[in-house]
Amino acid sequence: MFRPDHIPPDSADDELHIVFQRGQLLSDMRAADSCLIGRRQLDAHRWRVQRRQFLGYWHDRPCYALEIDEVEEVDPLQYQVGNLYQILGRVDEQLFALAGRAAQLLDWERDHRFCGRCGEQMRLDTQERAMRCGPCGTVNFPRIAPCVIVLVTRGEELLLARNANFPGPMYSTLAGFIEAGETVEQTLVREVREEVGIEVARPRYFQSQSWPFPNQLMLGFFADYAGGEIVCDQREIADAQWFHYRELPMIPPPSSVAGQLIRHYTSQLG
Repeated sequence: MFRPDHIPPDSADDELHIVFQRGQLLSDMRAADSCLIGRRQLDAHRWRVQRRQFLGYWHDRPCYALEIDEVEEVDPLQYQVGNLYQILGRVDEQLFALAGRAAQLLDWERDHRFCGRCGEQMRLDTQERAMRCGPCGTVNFPRIAPCVIVLVTRGEELLLARNANFPGPMYSTLAGFIEAGETVEQTLVREVREEVGIEVARPRYFQSQSWPFPNQLMLGFFADYAGGEIVCDQREIADAQWFHYRELPMIPPPSSVAGQLIRHYTSQLG
């Protein structure tokens, strides 16, 4: 479906565009693939473009990420404007990943307009995905924040937690960012201990997922309970409990790696 590339074709009438304004995604409510806008449709609007990044090819059609000027008026009867959550689970998983790629690349270009070393203006490199400073030679590549996400299990029970900053009743797996100098396994043990006070053993890799909120790479693991009682870090965890796999609370959708971890484990027990 998607073939990444960083060198655009000379021209193409069948271009597709993933369009953002003020960091928010424009979704065409009249289209099947709501986050893809064709060239003719884009030309008809005559929106002024602030940033444009070639992403690669979606079904062999060149695809671009665009950020339009914040003063442009967008028809509210045709376009929904919001963050990427609005299409999560509503579009193809690969298309969601492509939209996330678009958002991350536009954010990266905006945040690296000027060199952090000498202060001069940075420019997009034409040969690789990089922002380059001509005067001092500094090169910045798109940044990814690796994050461990882990389902802790105890036989037929799953340890699930509710984030203190999330308003809904959803319970999910534990997660945390990898710090400088840590291995993935060290992060997993530390984050579980810090967030809920228990010890774990036998970390086992499951799968990864690009998570563009804003630029995370989620590394999914299973781990076994090894001891201790639940003591929540109230700054991050509102509640954490052991749940029997047949009596689960509201959990993340299957489009997220957290939901996939939970569903995969329970499918082995049922």
